[in-house]
Amino acid sequence: MTTLTLKTAFATLLAGSLALTAGGMAYAKPDGQSFDPAQFQQRVEKRVDRALDGTDATAEQKKKIADILGQTFKDMKPLRDQRIENRKAMQDALQAPTIDPAKIESLRTDQMKIADASSRLFTKALTDAGNVLTAQQRQAFFKNWDSHDRHHPRHQ
Repeated sequence: MTTLTLKTAFATLLAGSLALTAGGMAYAKPDGQSFDPAQFQQRVEKRVDRALDGTDATAEQKKKIADILGQTFKDMKPLRDQRIENRKAMQDALQAPTIDPAKIESLRTDQMKIADASSRLFTKALTDAGNVLTAQQRQAFFKNWDSHDRHHPRHQ
């Protein structure tokens, strides 16, 4: 069993949160276009390839990681949809003529369950992806993934 240093664990969690954001934003199509799963998978593969650039990761390793992350983002889509519905319900409840504290608490609890399910899915994906790589490859992957996000911020 491999032990992680605090720095490595933090980098893993940071990269995971960034990847989670990327996955959620990939489904957000403000221009009304429909989601194209093949195009999304290509973006994931390209991002993984860039994150592993300069390492000795094989094409097979890169493909496995892209497949793991791509499938995880697809699995998380219903959770994203639930989060959006829940957020709208919370807004409606807070803007109602009379505020119902029990309803608001119920919505908050539901939102935390959705967040926990998302976190669980993505943590498993990171663990599965991490097991495909060597320790050096993992360090390079998360360093490069994080570096990309600092140089290419997402617009919300």
